[in-house]
Amino acid sequence: WLDKDMQWLAQPRGKRGRCQKFSDAAIQFCLTIKGLFGQPLRQTLGLVQSLLRMAGLPWSVPDYSTVCRRQKSLNVQVHYRASEKGLHLLADSTGIKFLGEGEWKTKKHGAERRRQWRKVHLGIDAQTLQIRAIAVTTNEVGDSPMAAVLLGQIPSHEQVASLTGDGAYDTKDVHEACY
Repeated sequence: WLDKDMQWLAQPRGKRGRCQKFSDAAIQFCLTIKGLFGQPLRQTLGLVQSLLRMAGLPWSVPDYSTVCRRQKSLNVQVHYRASEKGLHLLADSTGIKFLGEGEWKTKKHGAERRRQWRKVHLGIDAQTLQIRAIAVTTNEVGDSPMAAVLLGQIPSHEQVASLTGDGAYDTKDVHEACY
């Protein structure tokens, strides 16, 4: 998780005003630890301080206010390994319920309001199983039109060797997305 070559402190950006003290990578690291262990932010910062101490790194930890403010506009960098022989992309989607009563309450008292669903479309590298593309839509949007969106998230310098989807992907729509 921690690399001694990691850019922990922010580089001057040449803009007016006070420079940021911590890099986006430092803020992202703190928020990743928060999500990973499911702790409140103040406890997470204490854990990060302990991790830095155990790793023997002399870095200071961002304060609570800095992390709270910067998480709103953080540009998250997700690192991946590019495929050498061409990307074999697996595409599929799944539904997620994001609003609604618990299942027990619904059975006992009936649903009070309509549950709302979203559809998550994923593009996964078949060789490394890394998520390479993602889109969230309403549940009315089909899989085929999203093929172009998923392919659009792959860097232009990387060759896509194949796109494989389930039966919900219409070959005509996928062919138009590729060409």
